[in-house]
Amino acid sequence: MNKYLQIHPGDNVLVALQDLQQGTEVGFNGSTITLLKDVPAKHKFMIADAKEGDPITMYGVLVGKANVAIAKGELITITNVKHDASAFHEKEGTVQWEKPDVSKWANRTFMGYPRNDGQVGTRNYWLVIPMVFCENRNVSVIKTAFEKGLGFAPTEVYNEQVQDLVSLYKKGDLNAIKTYTAEAVTLSSKRHTVFNNIDGIKFLMHEGGCGGTRQDSDALCALLAGYIHHPNVAGATILSLGCQHAQVSILQEALKKLNPAFNKPVLVYEQQKSASEFTMLSSAIKDTFLALIEADKEGRKPSPLSKLVIGLECGGSDGFSGISANPAVGHTSDLLVALGGTSILSEFPELCGVEQELINRCVEKDVSDKFIRIMRAYESQAESVGSGFYMNPSPGNIKDGLITDAIKSAGAAKKGGISPVIDVLDYTEYVKKPGLNLLCTPGNDVESTSAEVGSGANIVLFTTGLGTPTGNPIAPVVKLATNTKLAQRMPDIIDINTGTIISGEVSIEEMGEEILEFVIKAASGEVQTKAELLHQDDFIPWKRGVSL
Repeated sequence: MNKYLQIHPGDNVLVALQDLQQGTEVGFNGSTITLLKDVPAKHKFMIADAKEGDPITMYGVLVGKANVAIAKGELITITNVKHDASAFHEKEGTVQWEKPDVSKWANRTFMGYPRNDGQVGTRNYWLVIPMVFCENRNVSVIKTAFEKGLGFAPTEVYNEQVQDLVSLYKKGDLNAIKTYTAEAVTLSSKRHTVFNNIDGIKFLMHEGGCGGTRQDSDALCALLAGYIHHPNVAGATILSLGCQHAQVSILQEALKKLNPAFNKPVLVYEQQKSASEFTMLSSAIKDTFLALIEADKEGRKPSPLSKLVIGLECGGSDGFSGISANPAVGHTSDLLVALGGTSILSEFPELCGVEQELINRCVEKDVSDKFIRIMRAYESQAESVGSGFYMNPSPGNIKDGLITDAIKSAGAAKKGGISPVIDVLDYTEYVKKPGLNLLCTPGNDVESTSAEVGSGANIVLFTTGLGTPTGNPIAPVVKLATNTKLAQRMPDIIDINTGTIISGEVSIEEMGEEILEFVIKAASGEVQTKAELLHQDDFIPWKRGVSL
């Protein structure tokens, strides 16, 4: 295994692939670099001396500037380097892309759920949605009733532990409680015996719908419409209080905008017009059960890979993200795009510093102009409240080598591969064109994943270096570890280990192909992701406005 790596020939830092001690002599380009401090794995050290104000480059782009003079062989940190990124401007040149060889997948299919509008689902869910947070409790009542009644409820592992402790307490055996060790349980997929073709009923509880700006409630309605319109959804049950900003009529208009011929069943119940809560919930449960009978008639059918729409996401990123999992996922994206499929790259604050590359990859000037407009407006809004993209890296990111937003961004953008940017979408806009799409979302893992699915992703590839359990209610989220230590430490949340790229066991291209094969299996329902097994149904709408 190599001890260090120069990512791009133009970089003036090297990445430590393993812990390197102070005094270690590193041979590079015919010269010797003596490390002046310990360099932990994932962190970077200087190839040559840098004066105060000199640029720091990684991935071939500007990622920071020296705060002070930094000596050859010195570790770069948040103390001696500050964030900096190149300015961006209008599109230059034409897009050139040599598609990868995808001949071995040319006739492959996945087993999906075809919908009347031409989309294909990777799962078949029924949704229950509150229009406003006031209805969350009522949604919880329906959730408990259906999950227990139909056998979708998670295994009550921890309830059994509490029962064991209660039993010991009643016996007065405090020592046994202190030494009690729970027996680990292996999670497995559970299918009920009532509806064979339904993967579950999902519940999108949230804290919005009223109290904020009309912009927020309209955006919430558009996001919820995206979920109802989504190919993984057979239909929906809607609970409305009645007086909230997020009116059912706004949701219905958003559905018509997505598809004028929209014909999925949507059952609406308004509490302020109901005789009682009991009457409303009883009707909702009965009508939903009847709708499930119809939804169960739809089965999986062979579908072309071009019907796959993958979200490209990262969270809990580390210094290896940009050299293992992210470029591997980027190659998967390129393969799918070459097959006529679609991918969605989001998290606009984590594209800071690589905007010009993405602008130049846009197929049309109006697409690149839209990207420029959204990026500038987003950063301006962040700065107006005393923040900025430069504040994006979390303490965990910094600890594991991502010391500036531009370093984090340059690695995060690798998830988008090298294919042309076919379209740019603002938040809640739905994908219309096959190919690589850029979607405006925040860098927050759950807000971004929620948005990608709301814009049509029927499966999500989620890379992580520190470990995060993020999932989604209706789309399988495939979790990819950037390093082998994480995959071994958290096997309960990791689906694929890309750390073998770091150790030199596989290439980025080989791993990208392996990921595509896993995607096909997951999309076909042959395997459930760890997030699905854990019932990790994370959903957070992006609140862009202030509370009123």
